[in-house]
Amino acid sequence: MPMNRREFQFSALKLLAAAALAPHLLARAADDIPADIAALYKNAIVIDSLCGLFTGEHPTADAMSSVRASGITAVNWTVSERTFEDTVEHLGSLEALVDAHSDWLTLVRHHSEIAQAKRNGKLGILPGFQESSFLEENPNRIDMFRNLGVRIMQITYNKRGLWGDGCLEPDNAGLTAAGAAAVHKMNVLGVAVDLSHSGYRTTSDGIAASLKPVLITHSGCAAVYAHPRNKPDDILKSLADRGGYFGVYLMPYLVASPTVPTREHVLAHLVHAINVCGADHVGIGSDGGIEKVVLTPKQKADFDQDIARRKSLGIGAPGEDRYPYVPDLNGPDHMEVIAAELAKRGQPSSVIEKVLGANFQRVLGDIWGTA
Repeated sequence: MPMNRREFQFSALKLLAAAALAPHLLARAADDIPADIAALYKNAIVIDSLCGLFTGEHPTADAMSSVRASGITAVNWTVSERTFEDTVEHLGSLEALVDAHSDWLTLVRHHSEIAQAKRNGKLGILPGFQESSFLEENPNRIDMFRNLGVRIMQITYNKRGLWGDGCLEPDNAGLTAAGAAAVHKMNVLGVAVDLSHSGYRTTSDGIAASLKPVLITHSGCAAVYAHPRNKPDDILKSLADRGGYFGVYLMPYLVASPTVPTREHVLAHLVHAINVCGADHVGIGSDGGIEKVVLTPKQKADFDQDIARRKSLGIGAPGEDRYPYVPDLNGPDHMEVIAAELAKRGQPSSVIEKVLGANFQRVLGDIWGTA
């Protein structure tokens, strides 16, 4: 993630745990959504496979209301920090947030709780990890965090770790023996293996090593635009052949710099992924937030500072010279607008429902079990 969104969310959790929700709800922007798509969206399981709720440190009551009214059933929310201690604290703050707003938020620890969240009109939060360094230090922490409800874990981030090479490692050395052991442990425990930031060989090795389907929760298609964060067709096909899931992100890496990405770029990647993987294996993992991004001078300064920080740490990806969102898919209605765009391109309702969330729901059932 180009901006330090996890740290923003972490601060927001502490503030929100004591905040009161505004009594009114904001209507989502219609964006010329056809009535049939609006009805489909209202009834569908809608899951963003990598998404936070808010975009800044101090979400307003209106921002909370707009997120609540988004129609999104569940999100995979990154709770991992760089250290074990900070990760535990973040997870505890998330639980405090959900407790404080249990009228509209719920934690999802079991597959059946996704459908339950939809029935109850709540937004389900699936805690997930993108950092793995504190797990590499002690693989028994996989068991511990799984028991605390974290059931999506990424094997590597952008650089080299003990478990394998990330997507920015030029050597592209693949999954290590320790990484294969971690994949096996996750399989046994029913933890979903996420390969989004892994290098090509690590991704291929992870797919082959796993006895269960794996996830690429947020990425793009290298055949549409070649970038280290995007995956080539052979990986997409292998992933799908083994029952996995591929989420298309709403990030600048969809197109070459300095072009600012639009929904047209998102749909080009999404339709390509459907054509390569098949309609049963594709979804949306925005890698953003539900709240609309409004670029204030402070927000711009925070983005610029974080981009510089990531470069200094060697984890900044090529193309991190644009703000990390798609302006015309910006806000609580981004999933519904994508549904309408798929319909414009001739995708049937059955496919749109799968992309909106049914595919992610299905693969989690295959990995976690359906209880």
